[in-house]
Amino acid sequence: MRALTAAAIGLAAALALIVTVTAIGAPEGRTSPEPLLTTVPAHP
Repeated sequence: MRALTAAAIGLAAALALIVTVTAIGAPEGRTSPEPLLTTVPAHP
């Protein structure tokens, strides 16, 4: 019975964490206007 209670408490805590993170949402921010360089430029 203790194991079942511990599992229920753990599940409730995990769901509360998920709901909290979902409610807060993604942080506000913006991306850089410059593209990232994926290759090395050729030397002249």
